[in-house]
Amino acid sequence: MIIDSNAFSKDRILSVLKATEELNTLKDVDAILDQILFESRKIANADAGSIFLIKDNQLTFSYVHNDTLFSADKTNADLYMDFTIPIDTSSIVGYVASSGQALHIEHAYQIDPTKPYQFNPAYDKKSGYHTQSIYTLPLKDFDGLVVGVMQLINARTEQGAVIPFSNADQMLVPLFAGNASIAIERGKMNRELILRMVKMAELKDPTETGSHVQRVAGYTVEIYTRLAHNRGIDIKKIRKNKDLIRLASMLHDVGKVGITDLILKKPGKLTDEEYDIMKWHTVYGAQLFLHTTSRLDQMARDIALNHHERWGGGGYPGKIEEIQSRTVQIGASKSGEEIPLEARITALADVYDALSSKRSYKDPWPEEKILKIIEQDTGTHFDPEVSKAFFEIHDVILAIRQKYKNTEELDQEERIK
Repeated sequence: MIIDSNAFSKDRILSVLKATEELNTLKDVDAILDQILFESRKIANADAGSIFLIKDNQLTFSYVHNDTLFSADKTNADLYMDFTIPIDTSSIVGYVASSGQALHIEHAYQIDPTKPYQFNPAYDKKSGYHTQSIYTLPLKDFDGLVVGVMQLINARTEQGAVIPFSNADQMLVPLFAGNASIAIERGKMNRELILRMVKMAELKDPTETGSHVQRVAGYTVEIYTRLAHNRGIDIKKIRKNKDLIRLASMLHDVGKVGITDLILKKPGKLTDEEYDIMKWHTVYGAQLFLHTTSRLDQMARDIALNHHERWGGGGYPGKIEEIQSRTVQIGASKSGEEIPLEARITALADVYDALSSKRSYKDPWPEEKILKIIEQDTGTHFDPEVSKAFFEIHDVILAIRQKYKNTEELDQEERIK
């Protein structure tokens, strides 16, 4: 291999080390995947890329960037595509996953027909994109086991012309990806710990499922992203906040573990007395994060405590001086910007998911009816700025809803097939 004289220049090495350092500050797996793709594409000046993670002996689509079709820093429905690819030699990513070896292809549409793998042009045909150069590499954990595959597409010159990936790219990207794989495992572990906490709440409240919190988290982080862009917030700050918001919003109802089953599992409408008891799940949730050790703890506390407050007032639990005391009285409701922004976003996301989901006492509401309710309640229940961002990304909301379906919905689809 002929190595570019600038392959290991001081600036490029420092850039990789800095990217690795920033990666290690992230906590959630989605934020980590986003950053891995962003930095890897930056190293190779690649127009697009995707990451597949191994789950249940298949490659599961997990993240995508494509500067030609959509900005990596903004919301897009393609991020929530839901499909898997077998780990075999028939596809490029399957070949890399099964062999554990990186693969560089200069022309996607000119692969030697004797090769076991071939390029699948389906996405190009659907989107109008043209894939040319492809660099695909395995992501391996600390023990050398393949945990996923990253594929970079269409390396470019400074003028934007598509070229093959250079030898330098093929040496520097794996250098970064080696550390990236460890970060992915850490992010997956953090997500799993959150879902286990949710599982405890699910034992008490059957509606508090992993699918529910994945949807609410997805809605919340995407609404925040659009709102933040509308405000002109710095991209780096948006990325940092997205990392925390997704995990924190998943814990919005974890305080339900402190509510009696007689109330949580009651099939009918709650009495006024029962409803007053139910309100305490917000306080109990906040109490779990009382002794904050990080911004994540603080955000989880703010969301758990405030996601039932209303923009125009009238929500709960209201202003509470000492949340650690169970004898404290629920105070006057908060309103407007007294409510933390992340809680205002989660409030809309949670209501949307409740209305669009099947419950023991109701069927899912029609989408048009839900949108009308949100529109009518904007300015009273919901922050107008949050509602505006929600409506601007409705296609993304629907994609999230489709990806994280409840088990009974998936079972019904399977029976129809």
